[in-house]
Amino acid sequence: MFRCRVRADREFRDAQREIQALLQTHTEMPWPDAPDPVAATTQDTAEAVPEADFLPPEFRAPSRQDVAGFMMRWDQPLVVDGEVRECPACGAYRNWVVLCLRDDSVWLRCRAGHTAREPGLDAAWYNRHSGPADHWHPTLEDGLRHLGH
Repeated sequence: MFRCRVRADREFRDAQREIQALLQTHTEMPWPDAPDPVAATTQDTAEAVPEADFLPPEFRAPSRQDVAGFMMRWDQPLVVDGEVRECPACGAYRNWVVLCLRDDSVWLRCRAGHTAREPGLDAAWYNRHSGPADHWHPTLEDGLRHLGH
């Protein structure tokens, strides 16, 4: 009974160490060039168009060069534009794995293994709804196994 808890605690500590190591490598990397503050203040704010994503471009999911994409679990029904999405092959409407790829596309994978592109979602939606990455996986199968699919 307690071995499962010890194993879960150890896996959590290992994940924390991986995240700390990842953060350490990112803090050692040079920051991208900042825009000129004088030029930024002279721009008319009325002409500025808000972006669909609140993250800077270098932190958005599809711009990551070291991975092919991100994935997260979505256990509740997924509602897009007021409609509950269901798998076109089997009709499942919950327990999704949401995949966000570099090309700004979002794909849904049901528990049965059917995968379909979701045109109503994009990387901005994924960035707003996903948490921090807790593991890096070399293959899609390893990531799916980690997420319980």
